[in-house]
Amino acid sequence: MTKRDCYEVLGVPREADDDAIKKAYRKMAVKFHPDKNPGDKAAEESFKELGHAYEVLSDPQKRAAYDQYGHAAFDVRARAGRGGAGGFHDPFEVFREVFGGGGGGIFDEFFGGQRHDPTQPQRGEDLRYDMEITFEEAAMGCEREISVNKPERCEVCEGSGVEAGSRTRNCPVCQGRGQVISSRGIFSIAQTCPQCQGAGRVVDKPCQPCRGVGRREKASKIKLRIPAGVDTGARLRSTGNGASGLRGGPPGDLYVVLHVKAHEIFERDGDDLLCEVPVSIVQATLGAEVEVPTLSGKALIHLPAGTQPGSVFRLKGKGVKNLQGHGHGDLHVRVSVEVPTQLTTAQKAKLQEFAELCDESVNPISKSFFEKAKNLFR
Repeated sequence: MTKRDCYEVLGVPREADDDAIKKAYRKMAVKFHPDKNPGDKAAEESFKELGHAYEVLSDPQKRAAYDQYGHAAFDVRARAGRGGAGGFHDPFEVFREVFGGGGGGIFDEFFGGQRHDPTQPQRGEDLRYDMEITFEEAAMGCEREISVNKPERCEVCEGSGVEAGSRTRNCPVCQGRGQVISSRGIFSIAQTCPQCQGAGRVVDKPCQPCRGVGRREKASKIKLRIPAGVDTGARLRSTGNGASGLRGGPPGDLYVVLHVKAHEIFERDGDDLLCEVPVSIVQATLGAEVEVPTLSGKALIHLPAGTQPGSVFRLKGKGVKNLQGHGHGDLHVRVSVEVPTQLTTAQKAKLQEFAELCDESVNPISKSFFEKAKNLFR
């Protein structure tokens, strides 16, 4: 059977550099790997063909020989006459070399292998804690103390998982490797040892308080500084306050996710605040100085005579502190004019008297509207 050109197999030009060849092989090898195409003989043959082509073109000496003599450069008789370029490896070994199989590489990510050496110190897990804070705490910043239940190093065995005076030995099932090999068709797969759970060692007498794990659940008090300007969804990282590591590994981190309670008066838009302040019809009509709330106390706004409902007044710098330190946002005060209710007879009479004194010039907005809408009333 005629062998295809190695460059054609990988789909690269003859002048392709090493990076282009490796990139092309990685893409095609994943596509045709037998674990992705169980029972597909054509895919299996393509995978072997890819392994052969990559081994030729990735080695400078083999590539030079191939460019000069083609596949004949690796024929047994031709090789014997020219000093040889060496034989070819198992295509699965080529794949593992490229993808990093068994060492936490892409091979493991695609095909379920072990991503780390289970016998080595292992970093503790990162933990999440959801915390609710008030609107004011988010805007102004604060300090809080929280209690977190998390795996901590066992103080009895100091994290070893071994009872005092006992010893550890190689796991009899995996012989200390932490993995067992199982054959599946034409290739083998490494799996975590079910006896030692990947540790590679077994304990004659495990520590009773932690049951040989080396960690125990424990409540820890942690102080947090919440910076001014945070909002719902903000995530604070507390380094080293996650779960304790295994076999002497470092601890993970604690991530605190914040949830800010709604406020009775203020709404937030980024660093700006919005609040709605009711004023009387007299204040809006004649003008007035009105007290309004802010996060830091009271402030005054000046209502000009004839202030309309929905008018917005800005108080510069009275919003929320910017989280990156770029000053403060603004407070936007929206005026709502309150219509009086439950009037006395005398009050109604005065209002009626006022109405009789008014002409169209008193309410120019109403006049303009009804002029635009007069055709609709016919």
